[in-house]
Amino acid sequence: MDSVTFTKKFILNYYFMKRFILPLSLLIYSAAHSQSELQKAQASTSSYAQTYQPPVFSDKDRLARIKEAIPVVEKLYKEYAEKNNFPGMAFGLVVDDQVIYSDGYGYTDVMKKTKASGKSLFRIASMSKSVTTMAILKLRDEGKLRLDDPAYLYIPELKSMPLLTADSPAITIRNLMTHTAGFPEDNPWGDRQLDTKDDELIQLIKKGLSNSNVPGVQYEYSNLAFAMLGKIIGKVSGTSYQQYITDSIFKPLGMNSTLWEYTKAPADLLAHGYRWEDGKWKEEELLHDGTYGAMGGILTSIEDFGKYMAFHLSAWPPKNDKETGPVKRSSVREMQQPWTFNNLNTRFKYPDGRTCALVSSYGYGLRISRDCDNRLFAGHTGGLPGFGSQWWIMPEYGIGVIANGNLTYAGMNTVNFAVMDTLISIAGLQPRTLPVSPILKQRKKELAQLLPDWSNAERSKIFAVNFFPDKSVEIRRKNSQQLFAKIGKISAVKDLVAENQLRGKFVVEGEKGALEIFFTLTPENPALVQQLDVKEISK
Repeated sequence: MDSVTFTKKFILNYYFMKRFILPLSLLIYSAAHSQSELQKAQASTSSYAQTYQPPVFSDKDRLARIKEAIPVVEKLYKEYAEKNNFPGMAFGLVVDDQVIYSDGYGYTDVMKKTKASGKSLFRIASMSKSVTTMAILKLRDEGKLRLDDPAYLYIPELKSMPLLTADSPAITIRNLMTHTAGFPEDNPWGDRQLDTKDDELIQLIKKGLSNSNVPGVQYEYSNLAFAMLGKIIGKVSGTSYQQYITDSIFKPLGMNSTLWEYTKAPADLLAHGYRWEDGKWKEEELLHDGTYGAMGGILTSIEDFGKYMAFHLSAWPPKNDKETGPVKRSSVREMQQPWTFNNLNTRFKYPDGRTCALVSSYGYGLRISRDCDNRLFAGHTGGLPGFGSQWWIMPEYGIGVIANGNLTYAGMNTVNFAVMDTLISIAGLQPRTLPVSPILKQRKKELAQLLPDWSNAERSKIFAVNFFPDKSVEIRRKNSQQLFAKIGKISAVKDLVAENQLRGKFVVEGEKGALEIFFTLTPENPALVQQLDVKEISK
Protein backbone atom coordinates (compact mmCIF):
# COMPACT_ATOMS: atom_id res chain seq x y z
CA MET A 1 0.00 0.00 0.00
CA ASP A 2 1.53 3.31 -1.01
CA SER A 3 1.58 6.29 1.30
CA VAL A 4 -1.15 8.11 -0.60
CA THR A 5 -3.55 5.13 -0.40
CA PHE A 6 -2.73 4.64 3.27
CA THR A 7 -3.37 8.28 3.99
CA LYS A 8 -6.76 8.19 2.19
CA LYS A 9 -7.88 5.09 4.10
CA PHE A 10 -6.74 6.58 7.38
CA ILE A 11 -8.70 9.73 6.72
CA LEU A 12 -11.80 7.75 5.72
CA ASN A 13 -11.56 5.53 8.80
CA TYR A 14 -11.03 8.55 11.04
CA TYR A 15 -14.00 10.29 9.47
CA PHE A 16 -16.15 7.18 9.94
CA MET A 17 -15.09 6.89 13.59
CA LYS A 18 -15.72 10.56 14.25
CA ARG A 19 -18.99 10.73 12.33
CA PHE A 20 -20.61 7.49 13.50
CA ILE A 21 -18.76 5.34 16.05
CA LEU A 22 -17.71 8.02 18.55
CA PRO A 23 -21.12 9.76 18.67
CA LEU A 24 -22.77 6.37 19.09
CA SER A 25 -20.46 5.44 21.97
CA LEU A 26 -21.03 8.84 23.54
CA LEU A 27 -24.76 8.40 23.08
CA ILE A 28 -24.62 5.00 24.77
CA TYR A 29 -22.54 6.44 27.62
CA SER A 30 -24.85 9.43 27.91
CA ALA A 31 -27.93 7.20 27.94
CA ALA A 32 -26.40 4.93 30.59
CA HIS A 33 -25.27 7.95 32.61
CA SER A 34 -28.70 9.57 32.27
CA GLN A 35 -30.38 6.32 33.25
CA SER A 36 -28.12 6.10 36.28
CA GLU A 37 -28.90 9.67 37.25
CA LEU A 38 -32.61 9.04 36.66
CA GLN A 39 -32.50 5.96 38.89
CA LYS A 40 -30.76 7.96 41.59
CA ALA A 41 -33.35 10.73 41.30
CA GLN A 42 -36.19 8.20 41.41
CA ALA A 43 -34.65 6.55 44.45
CA SER A 44 -34.31 9.93 46.14
CA THR A 45 -37.88 10.87 45.23
CA SER A 46 -39.07 7.48 46.43
CA SER A 47 -37.37 7.96 49.80
CA TYR A 48 -39.08 11.32 50.22
CA ALA A 49 -42.38 9.83 49.09
CA GLN A 50 -42.15 7.30 51.90
CA THR A 51 -41.92 10.05 54.53
CA TYR A 52 -44.08 12.79 52.97
CA GLN A 53 -47.55 13.16 54.44
CA PRO A 54 -50.01 15.60 52.86
CA PRO A 55 -52.00 18.09 54.97
CA VAL A 56 -55.30 16.74 56.27
CA PHE A 57 -58.51 18.04 57.80
CA SER A 58 -58.31 17.19 61.49
CA ASP A 59 -62.03 17.78 62.13
CA LYS A 60 -63.94 14.54 61.55
CA ASP A 61 -67.33 16.30 61.72
CA ARG A 62 -66.42 18.93 59.11
CA LEU A 63 -68.74 17.69 56.32
CA ALA A 64 -71.67 17.19 58.70
CA ARG A 65 -71.40 20.77 59.98
CA ILE A 66 -71.19 22.11 56.43
CA LYS A 67 -74.40 20.28 55.56
CA GLU A 68 -76.07 21.66 58.68
CA ALA A 69 -75.26 25.16 57.40
CA ILE A 70 -76.97 24.66 54.02
CA PRO A 71 -80.27 26.34 55.07
CA VAL A 72 -78.30 29.50 55.88
CA VAL A 73 -76.51 29.30 52.51
CA GLU A 74 -79.83 28.88 50.70
CA LYS A 75 -81.28 31.89 52.51
CA LEU A 76 -78.31 34.09 51.56
CA TYR A 77 -78.56 33.20 47.87
CA LYS A 78 -82.33 33.53 47.57
CA GLU A 79 -82.47 36.83 49.46
CA TYR A 80 -79.69 38.19 47.25
CA ALA A 81 -81.50 37.12 44.06
CA GLU A 82 -84.74 38.70 45.24
CA LYS A 83 -83.04 41.92 46.37
CA ASN A 84 -81.29 42.33 43.02
CA ASN A 85 -84.35 41.50 40.93
CA PHE A 86 -82.89 38.47 39.16
CA PRO A 87 -85.30 36.65 36.83
CA GLY A 88 -83.59 33.41 37.85
CA MET A 89 -80.55 32.11 39.64
CA ALA A 90 -78.89 28.75 40.29
CA PHE A 91 -76.31 28.13 42.99
CA GLY A 92 -74.43 25.38 44.73
CA LEU A 93 -71.75 24.20 47.13
CA VAL A 94 -68.82 21.97 46.26
CA VAL A 95 -66.94 20.21 49.05
CA ASP A 96 -63.85 18.15 48.27
CA ASP A 97 -64.77 15.88 45.39
CA GLN A 98 -68.49 16.50 44.89
CA VAL A 99 -71.39 18.94 44.64
CA ILE A 100 -73.14 18.53 47.99
CA TYR A 101 -75.91 21.05 47.33
CA SER A 102 -77.53 22.82 44.38
CA ASP A 103 -80.75 24.74 44.04
CA GLY A 104 -82.43 27.55 42.14
CA TYR A 105 -84.50 30.68 42.47
CA GLY A 106 -86.97 32.18 40.02
CA TYR A 107 -87.16 31.29 36.35
CA THR A 108 -84.86 30.44 33.47
CA ASP A 109 -87.66 31.27 31.05
CA VAL A 110 -89.84 34.08 32.41
CA MET A 111 -92.63 33.68 29.85
CA LYS A 112 -92.96 29.91 30.35
CA LYS A 113 -92.28 30.14 34.12
CA THR A 114 -89.59 27.46 33.86
CA LYS A 115 -88.07 27.12 37.32
CA ALA A 116 -84.32 27.46 37.77
CA SER A 117 -82.48 24.53 39.32
CA GLY A 118 -79.07 22.94 39.70
CA LYS A 119 -79.60 21.31 36.29
CA SER A 120 -80.45 24.53 34.42
CA LEU A 121 -78.00 25.42 31.65
CA PHE A 122 -76.68 28.98 31.93
CA ARG A 123 -74.17 30.64 29.65
CA ILE A 124 -71.30 31.18 32.07
CA ALA A 125 -69.39 33.77 30.01
CA SER A 126 -65.80 34.29 31.17
CA MET A 127 -65.94 31.39 33.58
CA SER A 128 -65.11 29.56 30.33
CA LYS A 129 -61.58 31.00 30.29
CA SER A 130 -59.97 28.57 32.71
CA VAL A 131 -61.27 25.63 30.68
CA THR A 132 -59.49 27.08 27.65
CA THR A 133 -56.21 27.46 29.54
CA MET A 134 -56.56 23.93 30.93
CA ALA A 135 -56.72 22.69 27.33
CA ILE A 136 -53.56 24.66 26.52
CA LEU A 137 -51.77 23.07 29.48
CA LYS A 138 -52.89 19.63 28.40
CA LEU A 139 -51.33 20.22 24.98
CA ARG A 140 -48.21 21.59 26.69
CA ASP A 141 -47.95 18.49 28.89
CA GLU A 142 -48.21 16.34 25.78
CA GLY A 143 -45.22 18.20 24.29
CA LYS A 144 -47.25 19.79 21.49
CA LEU A 145 -46.52 23.41 22.39
CA ARG A 146 -44.66 25.57 24.90
CA LEU A 147 -46.19 28.42 26.89
CA ASP A 148 -43.37 30.77 25.92
CA ASP A 149 -43.71 30.01 22.23
CA PRO A 150 -44.47 33.12 20.17
CA ALA A 151 -48.15 32.99 19.31
CA TYR A 152 -47.27 33.65 15.66
CA LEU A 153 -45.96 30.09 15.36
CA TYR A 154 -49.61 29.01 15.47
CA ILE A 155 -51.29 32.13 14.07
CA PRO A 156 -48.82 33.26 11.37
CA GLU A 157 -50.71 36.51 10.76
CA LEU A 158 -49.48 37.77 14.13
CA LYS A 159 -45.84 37.80 12.96
CA SER A 160 -46.28 40.79 10.69
CA MET A 161 -48.64 42.63 13.04
CA PRO A 162 -47.11 45.93 14.29
CA LEU A 163 -46.65 46.16 18.07
CA LEU A 164 -46.63 49.30 20.19
CA THR A 165 -42.86 49.88 20.28
CA ALA A 166 -39.80 48.83 18.33
CA ASP A 167 -38.49 46.93 21.35
CA SER A 168 -41.72 45.03 22.01
CA PRO A 169 -41.18 41.28 22.44
CA ALA A 170 -43.28 38.82 20.50
CA ILE A 171 -46.62 37.95 22.07
CA THR A 172 -46.40 34.51 23.67
CA ILE A 173 -49.03 31.94 24.52
CA ARG A 174 -48.40 32.74 28.20
CA ASN A 175 -49.14 36.42 27.51
CA LEU A 176 -52.48 35.44 26.00
CA MET A 177 -53.29 33.27 29.04
CA THR A 178 -52.46 35.97 31.60
CA HIS A 179 -53.88 39.11 29.92
CA THR A 180 -50.43 40.56 29.26
CA ALA A 181 -50.42 40.52 25.45
CA GLY A 182 -50.77 44.32 25.27
CA PHE A 183 -54.33 44.32 23.93
CA PRO A 184 -56.84 46.81 25.40
CA GLU A 185 -59.58 45.82 27.84
CA ASP A 186 -62.41 44.81 25.54
CA ASN A 187 -65.40 43.62 27.58
CA PRO A 188 -68.20 45.66 25.95
CA TRP A 189 -66.89 44.88 22.46
CA GLY A 190 -65.83 41.31 23.17
CA ASP A 191 -69.18 40.37 24.68
CA ARG A 192 -70.83 40.78 21.27
CA GLN A 193 -68.25 38.69 19.38
CA LEU A 194 -69.23 35.15 20.47
CA ASP A 195 -70.54 34.06 17.10
CA THR A 196 -67.60 35.50 15.09
CA LYS A 197 -66.09 33.06 12.58
CA ASP A 198 -62.45 31.99 12.30
CA ASP A 199 -61.80 33.86 9.07
CA GLU A 200 -63.16 37.08 10.60
CA LEU A 201 -60.65 36.78 13.46
CA ILE A 202 -57.82 36.29 10.97
CA GLN A 203 -58.94 39.29 8.91
CA LEU A 204 -59.03 41.39 12.08
CA ILE A 205 -55.40 40.45 12.82
CA LYS A 206 -54.31 41.07 9.23
CA LYS A 207 -55.60 44.64 9.39
CA GLY A 208 -53.35 45.28 12.37
CA LEU A 209 -54.59 45.42 15.94
CA SER A 210 -54.58 48.42 18.25
CA ASN A 211 -52.38 47.89 21.31
CA SER A 212 -52.68 49.63 24.66
CA ASN A 213 -49.47 48.22 26.18
CA VAL A 214 -46.20 46.53 25.32
CA PRO A 215 -46.50 42.73 25.69
CA GLY A 216 -45.48 41.37 29.07
CA VAL A 217 -45.53 44.55 31.15
CA GLN A 218 -49.07 45.02 32.45
CA TYR A 219 -52.31 43.19 33.14
CA GLU A 220 -55.22 44.24 30.93
CA TYR A 221 -58.23 42.00 30.46
CA SER A 222 -58.56 40.75 26.88
CA ASN A 223 -61.28 38.55 25.40
CA LEU A 224 -59.51 38.78 22.06
CA ALA A 225 -56.49 37.00 23.59
CA PHE A 226 -58.66 34.03 24.51
CA ALA A 227 -60.19 33.87 21.05
CA MET A 228 -56.59 33.46 19.85
CA LEU A 229 -56.01 30.70 22.39
CA GLY A 230 -59.01 28.88 20.96
CA LYS A 231 -57.49 29.22 17.50
CA ILE A 232 -54.17 27.81 18.81
CA ILE A 233 -55.92 24.82 20.40
CA GLY A 234 -57.57 24.06 17.08
CA LYS A 235 -54.33 24.42 15.15
CA VAL A 236 -52.35 22.13 17.46
CA SER A 237 -55.03 19.52 18.13
CA GLY A 238 -56.21 19.22 14.55
CA THR A 239 -59.84 19.74 15.53
CA SER A 240 -61.95 22.64 16.80
CA TYR A 241 -61.21 23.92 20.30
CA GLN A 242 -64.82 23.06 21.21
CA GLN A 243 -64.41 19.43 20.20
CA TYR A 244 -60.98 19.13 21.82
CA ILE A 245 -62.20 20.55 25.15
CA THR A 246 -65.36 18.43 25.06
CA ASP A 247 -63.44 15.23 24.39
CA SER A 248 -60.39 15.95 26.55
CA ILE A 249 -61.90 17.73 29.57
CA PHE A 250 -65.69 17.61 29.75
CA LYS A 251 -66.20 13.92 28.99
CA PRO A 252 -63.43 12.62 31.32
CA LEU A 253 -64.96 14.70 34.14
CA GLY A 254 -68.47 13.44 33.42
CA MET A 255 -69.71 16.89 32.34
CA ASN A 256 -72.13 15.38 29.89
CA SER A 257 -74.65 18.23 29.92
CA THR A 258 -72.12 20.98 29.17
CA LEU A 259 -72.17 22.35 25.62
CA TRP A 260 -71.30 25.30 23.38
CA GLU A 261 -74.25 25.88 21.05
CA TYR A 262 -77.49 26.97 22.74
CA THR A 263 -79.71 25.45 20.04
CA LYS A 264 -78.53 22.00 21.18
CA ALA A 265 -79.68 22.53 24.78
CA PRO A 266 -82.93 20.95 25.99
CA ALA A 267 -85.60 23.68 25.96
CA ASP A 268 -86.68 22.99 29.54
CA LEU A 269 -83.12 23.42 30.82
CA LEU A 270 -81.87 26.37 28.76
CA ALA A 271 -81.65 29.65 30.68
CA HIS A 272 -82.79 32.66 28.68
CA GLY A 273 -80.94 35.92 29.35
CA TYR A 274 -82.63 39.18 30.37
CA ARG A 275 -81.93 42.82 31.10
CA TRP A 276 -84.05 45.04 33.37
CA GLU A 277 -85.31 48.00 31.40
CA ASP A 278 -88.36 50.27 31.57
CA GLY A 279 -89.56 48.48 34.67
CA LYS A 280 -89.60 45.03 33.13
CA TRP A 281 -87.38 42.15 32.02
CA LYS A 282 -86.50 42.23 28.35
CA GLU A 283 -85.03 39.14 26.76
CA GLU A 284 -81.49 39.38 25.35
CA GLU A 285 -80.68 37.67 22.08
CA LEU A 286 -78.62 34.51 22.56
CA LEU A 287 -75.59 34.40 20.30
CA HIS A 288 -74.54 31.25 18.48
CA ASP A 289 -71.25 29.50 19.12
CA GLY A 290 -68.19 30.84 17.32
CA THR A 291 -64.49 31.67 17.49
CA TYR A 292 -64.82 33.80 20.62
CA GLY A 293 -66.54 31.03 22.54
CA ALA A 294 -63.12 30.18 23.98
CA MET A 295 -63.44 33.33 26.06
CA GLY A 296 -67.02 32.90 27.21
CA GLY A 297 -69.25 30.53 25.26
CA ILE A 298 -69.84 27.56 27.57
CA LEU A 299 -73.35 26.61 28.66
CA THR A 300 -73.40 24.48 31.79
CA SER A 301 -75.23 23.71 35.00
CA ILE A 302 -74.30 23.92 38.68
CA GLU A 303 -74.18 20.13 38.86
CA ASP A 304 -71.93 19.83 35.78
CA PHE A 305 -69.56 22.72 36.43
CA GLY A 306 -69.33 21.61 40.04
CA LYS A 307 -67.46 18.54 38.77
CA TYR A 308 -64.90 20.85 37.17
CA MET A 309 -64.57 22.77 40.44
CA ALA A 310 -64.13 19.52 42.35
CA PHE A 311 -61.31 18.59 40.00
CA HIS A 312 -59.60 21.90 40.79
CA LEU A 313 -59.97 21.19 44.50
CA SER A 314 -58.62 17.67 44.04
CA ALA A 315 -55.25 19.08 42.96
CA TRP A 316 -54.71 20.06 46.60
CA PRO A 317 -52.78 19.17 48.57
CA PRO A 318 -49.87 17.73 46.55
CA LYS A 319 -49.83 13.98 47.13
CA ASN A 320 -48.50 10.65 45.92
CA ASP A 321 -51.87 9.32 44.71
CA LYS A 322 -52.32 8.09 41.14
CA GLU A 323 -53.33 10.73 38.57
CA THR A 324 -56.99 10.39 37.61
CA GLY A 325 -57.90 13.66 35.88
CA PRO A 326 -57.78 14.92 32.31
CA VAL A 327 -54.62 16.92 33.14
CA LYS A 328 -51.95 16.52 35.79
CA ARG A 329 -52.65 17.84 39.27
CA SER A 330 -49.45 19.87 39.08
CA SER A 331 -50.78 21.63 35.97
CA VAL A 332 -54.03 22.48 37.78
CA ARG A 333 -52.00 23.95 40.65
CA GLU A 334 -49.97 25.88 38.07
CA MET A 335 -53.21 27.43 36.80
CA GLN A 336 -53.97 28.66 40.30
CA GLN A 337 -50.68 30.52 40.81
CA PRO A 338 -50.69 34.35 40.67
CA TRP A 339 -48.85 35.01 37.41
CA THR A 340 -49.81 38.66 36.91
CA PHE A 341 -50.54 41.21 39.64
CA ASN A 342 -53.95 42.77 39.21
CA ASN A 343 -55.10 44.78 42.21
CA LEU A 344 -54.64 45.57 45.91
CA ASN A 345 -57.83 46.60 47.66
CA THR A 346 -56.89 47.83 51.12
CA ARG A 347 -60.53 48.73 51.84
CA PHE A 348 -62.18 45.49 50.80
CA LYS A 349 -65.14 44.77 53.04
CA TYR A 350 -66.80 41.47 53.74
CA PRO A 351 -70.60 41.54 53.70
CA ASP A 352 -70.65 41.61 57.53
CA GLY A 353 -68.95 45.01 57.35
CA ARG A 354 -65.43 44.17 58.51
CA THR A 355 -62.55 45.59 56.49
CA CYS A 356 -59.98 43.08 55.27
CA ALA A 357 -57.38 43.97 52.64
CA LEU A 358 -57.50 41.78 49.53
CA VAL A 359 -54.74 41.32 46.95
CA SER A 360 -55.71 39.93 43.54
CA SER A 361 -53.72 38.52 40.65
CA TYR A 362 -54.41 36.55 37.49
CA GLY A 363 -53.34 32.96 36.97
CA TYR A 364 -54.10 30.96 33.84
CA GLY A 365 -57.72 31.84 33.12
CA LEU A 366 -58.31 32.26 36.86
CA ARG A 367 -58.43 35.10 39.33
CA ILE A 368 -56.35 34.46 42.44
CA SER A 369 -57.00 36.44 45.64
CA ARG A 370 -55.68 36.33 49.19
CA ASP A 371 -57.21 38.27 52.06
CA CYS A 372 -55.85 39.78 55.27
CA ASP A 373 -56.56 36.51 57.11
CA ASN A 374 -54.29 34.72 54.60
CA ARG A 375 -57.24 32.90 53.03
CA LEU A 376 -56.76 31.97 49.38
CA PHE A 377 -59.46 32.11 46.69
CA ALA A 378 -59.27 30.90 43.09
CA GLY A 379 -62.03 31.23 40.52
CA HIS A 380 -63.54 33.54 37.91
CA THR A 381 -66.42 35.87 37.21
CA GLY A 382 -68.54 35.76 34.08
CA GLY A 383 -70.66 38.47 32.50
CA LEU A 384 -72.49 38.79 29.18
CA PRO A 385 -75.65 40.52 27.99
CA GLY A 386 -78.30 38.43 29.76
CA PHE A 387 -76.01 36.61 32.20
CA GLY A 388 -73.76 36.95 35.22
CA SER A 389 -71.93 34.22 37.13
CA GLN A 390 -69.03 33.44 39.43
CA TRP A 391 -67.24 30.55 41.06
CA TRP A 392 -64.70 30.50 43.85
CA ILE A 393 -62.84 27.67 45.48
CA MET A 394 -60.82 27.83 48.68
CA PRO A 395 -58.28 25.03 48.23
CA GLU A 396 -56.95 25.21 51.80
CA TYR A 397 -60.49 24.71 53.13
CA GLY A 398 -61.67 22.25 50.46
CA ILE A 399 -64.82 24.21 49.66
CA GLY A 400 -66.24 25.98 46.61
CA VAL A 401 -69.25 28.12 45.73
CA ILE A 402 -70.90 28.85 42.40
CA ALA A 403 -73.78 31.09 41.34
CA ASN A 404 -75.30 31.68 37.88
CA GLY A 405 -77.87 34.35 37.11
CA ASN A 406 -79.77 35.26 33.95
CA LEU A 407 -79.68 39.05 34.29
CA THR A 408 -77.17 41.14 32.31
CA TYR A 409 -73.85 41.27 34.19
CA ALA A 410 -75.48 39.95 37.35
CA GLY A 411 -72.83 40.47 40.04
CA MET A 412 -72.24 37.40 42.21
CA ASN A 413 -69.09 38.47 44.05
CA THR A 414 -70.86 39.93 47.08
CA VAL A 415 -73.08 36.94 47.74
CA ASN A 416 -70.36 34.36 47.09
CA PHE A 417 -68.00 36.03 49.54
CA ALA A 418 -70.86 36.22 52.06
CA VAL A 419 -71.59 32.51 51.65
CA MET A 420 -67.96 31.42 52.01
CA ASP A 421 -67.30 33.69 54.97
CA THR A 422 -70.52 32.65 56.72
CA LEU A 423 -69.91 28.97 56.02
CA ILE A 424 -66.43 29.08 57.53
CA SER A 425 -67.77 30.93 60.55
CA ILE A 426 -70.87 28.94 61.46
CA ALA A 427 -69.36 25.56 60.57
CA GLY A 428 -66.13 26.40 62.39
CA LEU A 429 -64.03 25.37 59.41
CA GLN A 430 -60.25 25.27 59.62
CA PRO A 431 -57.68 24.78 56.86
CA ARG A 432 -55.83 21.49 56.53
CA THR A 433 -53.16 20.70 59.09
CA LEU A 434 -49.74 19.67 57.85
CA PRO A 435 -48.28 16.61 59.63
CA VAL A 436 -44.79 17.11 61.01
CA SER A 437 -42.08 15.61 58.80
CA PRO A 438 -39.66 13.10 60.40
CA ILE A 439 -36.69 15.47 60.09
CA LEU A 440 -38.59 18.34 61.71
CA LYS A 441 -39.67 16.06 64.53
CA GLN A 442 -36.09 14.90 65.04
CA ARG A 443 -34.64 18.43 65.06
CA LYS A 444 -37.29 19.65 67.49
CA LYS A 445 -36.35 16.89 69.95
CA GLU A 446 -32.66 17.71 69.61
CA LEU A 447 -33.23 21.44 70.10
CA ALA A 448 -35.44 20.89 73.15
CA GLN A 449 -32.57 18.95 74.76
CA LEU A 450 -30.04 21.74 74.07
CA LEU A 451 -32.09 24.68 75.29
CA PRO A 452 -31.53 26.88 77.22
CA ASP A 453 -27.87 26.11 78.05
CA TRP A 454 -26.59 25.08 74.60
CA SER A 455 -24.25 22.53 76.17
CA ASN A 456 -22.03 20.88 73.52
CA ALA A 457 -24.18 22.54 70.83
CA GLU A 458 -21.26 23.17 68.51
CA ARG A 459 -20.42 19.46 68.51
CA SER A 460 -24.01 18.26 68.08
CA LYS A 461 -23.79 18.20 64.26
CA ILE A 462 -27.37 19.44 63.89
CA PHE A 463 -26.50 23.03 62.94
CA ALA A 464 -25.61 24.40 59.51
CA VAL A 465 -22.26 26.08 58.80
CA ASN A 466 -23.82 29.56 59.05
CA PHE A 467 -25.50 29.07 62.42
CA PHE A 468 -22.83 30.00 64.98
CA PRO A 469 -20.97 32.51 62.74
CA ASP A 470 -24.32 34.35 62.48
CA LYS A 471 -24.61 34.50 66.27
CA SER A 472 -22.14 32.97 68.69
CA VAL A 473 -23.06 30.22 71.09
CA GLU A 474 -22.24 32.52 74.01
CA ILE A 475 -24.77 35.13 72.91
CA ARG A 476 -27.38 32.45 72.16
CA ARG A 477 -26.82 30.89 75.59
CA LYS A 478 -27.16 34.23 77.39
CA ASN A 479 -30.34 35.22 75.55
CA SER A 480 -31.97 31.80 76.00
CA GLN A 481 -31.17 31.57 79.70
CA GLN A 482 -32.67 35.00 80.30
CA LEU A 483 -35.88 34.12 78.47
CA PHE A 484 -36.24 30.70 80.10
CA ALA A 485 -35.66 32.27 83.52
CA LYS A 486 -38.58 34.65 82.92
CA ILE A 487 -41.08 31.83 82.35
CA GLY A 488 -39.96 29.82 85.37
CA LYS A 489 -40.18 26.08 85.77
CA ILE A 490 -41.13 24.37 82.51
CA SER A 491 -44.51 22.67 82.66
CA ALA A 492 -44.98 21.55 79.05
CA VAL A 493 -43.35 21.40 75.63
CA LYS A 494 -46.15 21.63 73.08
CA ASP A 495 -46.38 19.81 69.76
CA LEU A 496 -44.56 21.27 66.80
CA VAL A 497 -46.67 23.16 64.27
CA ALA A 498 -45.21 22.68 60.79
CA GLU A 499 -45.26 25.43 58.18
CA ASN A 500 -43.81 23.05 55.60
CA GLN A 501 -41.50 20.04 55.47
CA LEU A 502 -38.50 22.03 56.75
CA ARG A 503 -39.88 24.84 58.92
CA GLY A 504 -41.96 24.98 62.06
CA LYS A 505 -42.42 26.23 65.61
CA PHE A 506 -43.34 24.94 69.04
CA VAL A 507 -44.22 26.44 72.40
CA VAL A 508 -42.50 25.88 75.73
CA GLU A 509 -44.80 26.65 78.67
CA GLY A 510 -43.56 27.62 82.11
CA GLU A 511 -45.19 28.49 85.41
CA LYS A 512 -44.83 32.22 84.70
CA GLY A 513 -45.19 32.41 80.93
CA ALA A 514 -44.42 30.81 77.59
CA LEU A 515 -41.86 30.95 74.78
CA GLU A 516 -42.19 30.31 71.06
CA ILE A 517 -39.33 28.42 69.41
CA PHE A 518 -39.15 28.90 65.64
CA PHE A 519 -36.60 27.13 63.45
CA THR A 520 -35.96 26.46 59.80
CA LEU A 521 -33.77 23.85 58.10
CA THR A 522 -31.38 23.90 55.16
CA PRO A 523 -31.80 22.26 51.74
CA GLU A 524 -29.04 19.80 52.62
CA ASN A 525 -29.73 16.11 53.14
CA PRO A 526 -30.01 15.53 56.03
CA ALA A 527 -31.37 19.04 56.65
CA LEU A 528 -29.63 21.09 59.35
CA VAL A 529 -30.80 23.98 61.54
CA GLN A 530 -29.92 27.26 59.84
CA GLN A 531 -32.07 29.64 61.89
CA LEU A 532 -33.58 29.54 65.37
CA ASP A 533 -35.55 32.29 67.11
CA VAL A 534 -36.74 32.22 70.71
CA LYS A 535 -39.27 34.84 71.75
CA GLU A 536 -41.59 35.44 74.66
CA ILE A 537 -45.30 35.06 74.00
CA SER A 538 -47.31 38.03 75.20
CA LYS A 539 -50.07 37.18 77.64
